[in-house]
Amino acid sequence: VQLQAFGGGLVQPGGYLRLSCAASGSTLDTLAIGWFRQVPGKVREGVSWLSSDGNIHYASSVQDRFTISRDNSKNVVYLQMNNLKPQDTAVYYCASKAVGYGSYVIYIQEVEYDSWGQGTEVTVSS
Repeated sequence: VQLQAFGGGLVQPGGYLRLSCAASGSTLDTLAIGWFRQVPGKVREGVSWLSSDGNIHYASSVQDRFTISRDNSKNVVYLQMNNLKPQDTAVYYCASKAVGYGSYVIYIQEVEYDSWGQGTEVTVSS
């Protein structure tokens, strides 16, 4: 599976961005997806997760602000980020794990994932 993440940029606090993660090589309904982020010098942290059957989970730091979704027809996963805060500044990565159809399992740990996108940078600053 190849993943390409894009959509990052510079936004003011309170603003919004939508990140996209385009997958090729497998269809999204056979993949578990995770969005992670990393600030230079800090440990990468999980943000949001999507199972192959559509089960969703968010980190508490982004709950009620971020929304993960997917478009199976385009084979793209989105991360809609609203009410952005300076502490959301990071490089965002999408990752996938091949799990097959109909899996409800959420994989929280980054070590579980097989494939990673290249990262897209998000900067929240006034």
